This record gives sequence, C-alpha cells and structure tokens, in this order.
Amino acid sequence: MPTTATAAPRRKKTSRRDDEAPLIPILARKVREIEAKAQRGKLGPTNRVKFQVIAFLVREERARVKADQELSDTARAELLKRLDGVATILAKTAARDTSLIQLLEADQATSPVAKRMRRDWLLESGAELAPEELVITDVVAPVRQTTVVSAALAEKQVTPPSVESRQLANPFLAPDLTPRPASTPRRRLDGWELMGPLYKAFESGAGGGAATMELPPVPEYDHISPKGREVMVHQSRFIESVRAGHRSFLLADEPGLGKTAQSVLAASVAEAYPLLVVVPNVVKMNWAREVELWTPQRRATVIQGDGADIDAFADVFIVNYEILDRHLSWLSSIGLKGMVVDEAHFIKNLSSQRSQNVLALASRIRDRERNPLMLALTGTPLINDVEDFDAIWRFLGWTNGEKPEPALMEKLDATGLTPADKSFYAEAREAVISMGIVRRKKKDVAADLPDKLIADLPVQLDDEFGRGIREAERELGQRMAAKYRRIVEARAAAHGPSEAGEIDEDIVRLVAHNELEESKAAGTGGDNVFTMVRRIGQAKAQLAADYAAQLQRSVEKVVFFAKHIDVMDQAEAHFAASGIKAVSIRGDQTTPARQAAIDAFNSDPDVGIAVCSLTAAGVGVNLQAASNVVLAELSWTAAEQTQAIDRVHRIGQDEPVTAWRIIAAHTIDTKIAELIDQKQGLAGRALDGENIEPGSVESVQLGALMHLLREALQGA
Repeated sequence: MPTTATAAPRRKKTSRRDDEAPLIPILARKVREIEAKAQRGKLGPTNRVKFQVIAFLVREERARVKADQELSDTARAELLKRLDGVATILAKTAARDTSLIQLLEADQATSPVAKRMRRDWLLESGAELAPEELVITDVVAPVRQTTVVSAALAEKQVTPPSVESRQLANPFLAPDLTPRPASTPRRRLDGWELMGPLYKAFESGAGGGAATMELPPVPEYDHISPKGREVMVHQSRFIESVRAGHRSFLLADEPGLGKTAQSVLAASVAEAYPLLVVVPNVVKMNWAREVELWTPQRRATVIQGDGADIDAFADVFIVNYEILDRHLSWLSSIGLKGMVVDEAHFIKNLSSQRSQNVLALASRIRDRERNPLMLALTGTPLINDVEDFDAIWRFLGWTNGEKPEPALMEKLDATGLTPADKSFYAEAREAVISMGIVRRKKKDVAADLPDKLIADLPVQLDDEFGRGIREAERELGQRMAAKYRRIVEARAAAHGPSEAGEIDEDIVRLVAHNELEESKAAGTGGDNVFTMVRRIGQAKAQLAADYAAQLQRSVEKVVFFAKHIDVMDQAEAHFAASGIKAVSIRGDQTTPARQAAIDAFNSDPDVGIAVCSLTAAGVGVNLQAASNVVLAELSWTAAEQTQAIDRVHRIGQDEPVTAWRIIAAHTIDTKIAELIDQKQGLAGRALDGENIEPGSVESVQLGALMHLLREALQGA
C-alpha cells in the first residue's frame, strides 16, 4: 500500500449527501467509536489498527482535497475543516493513551490487516480502487504458543505426589489417530479483514433474534439422568447437541438454568475425561457436588493450594483461577480431553496472566486432541464492549485474534458474501452462533422451571479463619461429648452399662439442650453455636459478595441478604470497589430512607444490588425488580428464609425466582441448611398437603448442636 497520498481523483460520483468527500463521514463515525472506547480505557488490537488507518486516510484525503481542481475554494475549506476535526479527535485520543502516538507515523498503516481495513472503508465510500489495491496478501497466521509454562512461571510449578503416581502408572498417553487436514485451502474471504466485521455483526445485533444455535429436539427418552434426577427440556436439548458431535460451546444461559449440570452431563456424553474445570474460588465445592449428583460414576477432585491432597486418578479436576498458574505443568501433561471455563468473562483481559494461563492450556489440549470438549460458561460474555468476545472465541478455537480459524472461515465463506455487502453482517452473526453459542433466558424456558428454586452453593473456607472455625466446632463437640460420657458413666454406675456402641439419643438431646441454654445465657461470650455461626458468616462474606457481583453483571438486579451488620458492611464495600451501585435496607433506617432505597432498587436501572438485613427486610418489602436472591448467611428458621425469598417471589413477578444459598462446606453451616429444609418440608406437609416426610421437632439450633455431638461421639 502506498504511504503517500495520490493527487489524482479516484472516486466515482454518487448520490450521497457528501458527494464531494464521501469518505469523511465514515472517518468521523470510526473516530468517534475509537474515542468512546479510549474513554473507557479499552483499546484492543482491532481498535488500534482502526486508529492507524484513520490517521493514514486523513492524510491521504487531505492531500486529495487540496489537489482536486474541481472543488471551489469554499468547498475545499469546508472539507479541510472537517478533516481537521477528525485529526483533533485522534490527537486527543493519543494524548489519553500515549502509546498511540507512534501509530500516527506515515508508514504505520502498512500491515495486511490495516490494508484490508483501508480498502474496505474506501469501497464503502464508493471509491474506485486499482486492481493491486483490491488483492492483498494473506495474513500469516500467528504462531501457536508451544509452551504452556512461561519462564516467569517455571519456578512456581508444583507436582502433587499423587500426580507422580498417576504418571508412573500410565507414562504413555493414548495417541490421537484421527486424521487431520494436510493443509487449509485458500478461501474467497482470505483477503479480507474479518475480525472487525464480526464484532460489528454482534454490536449491531444484525439479523435480530436470540443468539442460540439450532439445537436438536428433545429425545423421546431421558437416557442421561442418574436415578432420582431429571434434566429439564432446555438442558436435554443442549446435551443432545453434544451427543450429535458438537464439541465447542459458549454456554451463555442466564444464572439459574443449570449451566453446571449441563456441562457435567456434556462431559459424560462426550467421554471427555480427564476434564479440567477452571472456576472462581467461590464455586469450586459446588462443581464437585454437581459432578457427584449428575455423574455418580465419575470422581471429581478439588485442587487447593499446592494440591497435596488431590486425587490424581480422578476424572474431573477442579481448580480456581488464582492458583492455576502453579499447576500448569502437570495439568498439561496428563492428557486432558476437555476443558470448562466457568464465568468465562474472567479471561476477557488478554494481557492478564489469568487469561494467558487459560488460553495456553486450551491451546495444548487442542494440539493433542482432535476434537476436545471446550465449554465457556458465562451469563455475561460481554462486560464493556463486543470485543470482550475475543478471549472466549480464542479459548474455543474459533479465532486466533487476527482472523477466524478454518472452521469458522468455512462457514463465513459459504455465505457467498463479503463485508462490503450489507447482508454479510446478519449472515456472519449466524455463522458464529452456529459454532456453538447457546443463550437462553429464564423467561424463555419458564414453563420448564419451578417458579421458585433454592440452589445451594457450597464454598470452601480454606484460609486460617476457616481452619479456626472448624477447630472451634471440634472443641465444642468434644466439650459436649465429655458431658455425654459423664452422664453415661453415672447412669451405668446406677443402672448397669447400656448396650455397647449405641448412642443414646435421649442423652444427646439433653446435653445439646443444656448447651443451647448456656449459649443463650452467654450471648456472644466464648465459643458456642451462636458465635460460631456468626464467624462462619464473616468468613463467607467476601465469597458471597463476590458471587453476587458476578450474578449482577448477568441479571442486572440482585437482592443480597445477610443476618449480621458486619457481613452487610463487607458486602457493600466489595460492591463499591467493583463499581456496582447498591442500596441498603437495614433495621436502623427511618421509614422514608428505607422506602427511598426500595424505590431506587425497583426503578433506577443503575442500582444493581439491594443489601438487606434478614430480619429488617424480610417482611413488608417489595423487591420484585429482581428475580435472583443471594442468601449470604443462613437463618435459624425456615420461615425467615422463606420471607426473605418472598420479597422477590410475589405477585407481579413475571420470572422464575432463584435463591442462591452460600453454604460453608465441612462446617455446621451444612447441617443448618439441611435442618431448615426439613422444617420447610414439615410446613409443606402440614399446610399444603404435600407428600413429604416429616422432619424432626427440634429447633434448628438444637438440631445443629445434636449433630456436632454425634460427630464427636462417632469420631471418638
């Protein structure tokens, strides 16, 4: 491409409003797009190329205008003024991001991508180009990263002992003998810059309609659900697409539609084991539980820290983003046949180490496996702008950042269109969707959902705080066990020994009841059931707030319930740091302040989260602008939990409601959740005539203490 402007006029006359310079409106529109993205601090590779091409074409157009003898002086002055306006915006943008200054040099817009962009804009303006400007040499595909572990991460690598055992037991991975294409044939669109048009196709919503690929019909029989469980219709259709051979998906269903279960079952249908699942820390335990529920014949292992306790012979390896960097080496060597990235918008920043780790592992899997199962799960694939698709598409192997990969290129080529055709954008959007985008909303599958769903989200408290809580529980259990034994010994002395090995439930209830009464009298003093539950709430606060923030980005409105003020304070601080506007509903508010907060949540689209007290906001409050509730702390009564959820699940709510209970795994929190559910079952049986087994008559506090005592006695 020439680096200096040509003086000869080369535009054909058109009927457009800007007949004398039809390119200028195009440049003005493009530079405003660049300016808007720069103001948000988002200038990715495509936008930087746009900046280059705009600068080049401004210089070229200025030279053309000056040399055009057919223009009057007035017309020439007006056109030069408009070009100066475009140049001014370029200069302001470069001042905001000084790395752009070097792109203003005259020879910068000479890359093949820049040449294609220049050509496409000129064609859009109606320019007549020479044959040599129409045909541009193909872009050389970027070299695929061959090493998963960079030099900077080499020293951080760990190899858990059980992984060494696995490698010794099976030192040779089964070869993939599936034939691969010898070379990629040239296609009609090879000469076009396509990433920008693909982003534009989604940015404009070209063609309309939901971004969901065509899915197979529901099978006549459910062949995949384990005993006692049943997949829903929308889940079944997704699984059938996997059974039909599709292997890469952006599963963008709204929260509450069972993306985790669909992924677990997809891995089972595809036999994609070993499977790696990369997730936020808050959902690691939930993934392990879902694997056990939906594929009980498969084993899952959760990687914590350096992975000393993992089961290296498991089928599913679950790791959080924060510690993935130290496990790259051994994970890349065990022959993974599939990879799931949960909350995939976490990898949108390609310069972050987190994204690079994920993409490097994904590249290794695709190199070794002909058709691996690759799943990107997120209800919010786009956070800032449409280029957030970039990292997800790279992970799935649809693009390499510079151009579409062969499978997508084939679909685009089959349209018979080019970006110069207006109808190309709708067809291009459908082509990308058909690669594996699946997006369903709750309202779309409402008939398939219960009107109210309580979903438990277990979290692992693996820090010092969590270990302290578990140690306090053990000490409380041992303290009650000592009382139990003294009573048993005294009874044996008076009446003879009881049958060995049996736990006397009457004595268990007596000891737990005495402990409960002492705890009520002590209040917040010492370690008792009330102080432990409060400590658990404090330990869960950050994880619960983080999950609520992720959820809000997908569903816009979330109600966050907590029992204690300090948990609410931590959550509000986290939301503020995350840039999420929240309101608070507490017991110490005046009536006008409370109503103002409720009105703001229900009517102000900028307010994303309502942080509510379980006791103060559990009754008499209407928050039906949301259909998702996060219960950061558990209540002592089923009624209190129900009242909280019913702030959202009420007359006027036109979407199914999902309540997400954050539960601390391996603590008393788990038992409390179970006891609350039993109480709800009792109410359903007594009041609604439901066929539910009756639960115990003890209070939740008493039941929790009896549980701790039994565990201590059984572990003795």
